[in-house]
Amino acid sequence: MDIFQKCVDYTLADEVKKQGLYPYFHAFQENEGPVVIIEGRKVIMAGSNNYLGLTTRPRVQEAAKKAIDKYGTGCSGSRYLTGSVDLHFELEERLAKFMGKEACMTYSTGFQTALGVISTLVQHDEYVISDRDNHACIVTGTFISKGQAAELVRYKHNDMNHLEAVVSRLPLDAPKLIVSDGVFSTSGDIVDLPGMVDVAKRYNARIMVDDAHAMGVIGKGGRGTASHFGLDDDVDLTMGTFSKTFASLGGFVVGDRSVINYLQHNSPAFIFSASPTPASVAAAIEALKILEEEPELVGKLINNADYVRKGLKNLGFKVYENKTAIVPVIIGDTMKTLLFWKKLFAAGVYANAFVRPGVPPGNEMLRTSYMATHERHHLERIVELFGEIGKELGVIA
Repeated sequence: MDIFQKCVDYTLADEVKKQGLYPYFHAFQENEGPVVIIEGRKVIMAGSNNYLGLTTRPRVQEAAKKAIDKYGTGCSGSRYLTGSVDLHFELEERLAKFMGKEACMTYSTGFQTALGVISTLVQHDEYVISDRDNHACIVTGTFISKGQAAELVRYKHNDMNHLEAVVSRLPLDAPKLIVSDGVFSTSGDIVDLPGMVDVAKRYNARIMVDDAHAMGVIGKGGRGTASHFGLDDDVDLTMGTFSKTFASLGGFVVGDRSVINYLQHNSPAFIFSASPTPASVAAAIEALKILEEEPELVGKLINNADYVRKGLKNLGFKVYENKTAIVPVIIGDTMKTLLFWKKLFAAGVYANAFVRPGVPPGNEMLRTSYMATHERHHLERIVELFGEIGKELGVIA
């Protein structure tokens, strides 16, 4: 059989497109933050990870433009060789200081960060222990480690009793890394970090937390999950992305200097990738400065998300309980989710449709997320439209 036959046989996306229900790959003509222009009309954005709304801050945009003027559009090499400019080192130093860690290194994407760190640190006869609901970047990193003869162990989502059950069966003196999302990207719930720290200490394991959806969202001044629980010194590695709160593109990991030094000289995802562009790095630096100067943005963000979460619950929707920027609305059926998405989009609100196989059967949802820059009238309109469409489709009474 031709290796491309499966591509020819894949028709699901085309079938959904014919029905006018395809929710992906819609191009934005303009982006104002809480409002975007898609297909020539203004739409309230309720699905972006631009949590603090900094992608359209003049300061951030100007920093990116100045970096292009000074350094050009790209670095034309890896950080390991010719791809470093002084901005890279400045960003790493600022992030390490912001997170209270000894050192930091940046990767070209957040996805590369997770797979690059995990696959480099966890190898032959070592153990990586992963939450079943972790992001795909973590899953990919664990599978690469498994391919290097590491042992992969998975535990039930955010279940610290099950984590202890699986870890307690491993050799006590074996090297172990427990890896988890800090804020889970689909549900928006927060890892039970105190429980995880307790298990790690008793069974000789290290902890890595992916704070992609936690940076700028929870913790003191937006410092993420460890800060949220007051456990900054108990998390060994924290990774994050620049594509959300930091209004740019790329990823980073912070931790002990010896660990970061090892990764810099041994991680193929770092060594063999072109470095983040000067404009991307400059934008992230400026976004970090704004977060440090305006920590109140974090409170505005959570207040906005809480307003919608409460409004949707009062209407009768099944909404995950959390205290983050993500507000998932369970619809529970694939076609109904896609139809709800279409009607919402047609009425002027953009959300994200999550259907199988991305979520388990019965968990099909519209995942909404909010920004510090949403205004009350945006939020009121979102709740209003969800109510109207939910009743029309029989999702709520």
